[in-house]
Amino acid sequence: MQDEFITLTIGKQKNIALIAHDSKKAEMIGWCEEHRAVLKRHFLCGTGTTARMIADKTGLPVKGYNSGPLGGDQQIGAKIVEGKVDFVVFFSDPLAAQPHDPDVKALLRIAQVYDIPMANNKATADFMITSSLMEEEYDHEVINFKKNISERADTL
Repeated sequence: MQDEFITLTIGKQKNIALIAHDSKKAEMIGWCEEHRAVLKRHFLCGTGTTARMIADKTGLPVKGYNSGPLGGDQQIGAKIVEGKVDFVVFFSDPLAAQPHDPDVKALLRIAQVYDIPMANNKATADFMITSSLMEEEYDHEVINFKKNISERADTL
């Protein structure tokens, strides 16, 4: 294992996670309605209440995981690690304390580690969803974790 990095490919059909804090759920639903034509061409998932509300209000199919405070953020993070989520839209509320803030930070961190596109507000989400990259494959490099683990194990 010579390479420090490996190349991963995000396919033409993106696996998009949709997450919104309570005060941002209406904004998320509006955003999904606005971009329905693009979103319907991709696989959508989300945390509990957000996923259900999007599906009910827009008719888009959204696979739901647990609510954020009940582990949903962690489930989305695990899907990133498994290569089953490759794009995240998370409308967070920066002005309200969240009881599951450590889970949110862990999700943000794992998205960074795996070089996953992530929007945390409508403006960024608008730029991402209208990018020409939404319609094509995208190769990106991430740390070669197997090599990293092997080297760490040798030094401990």
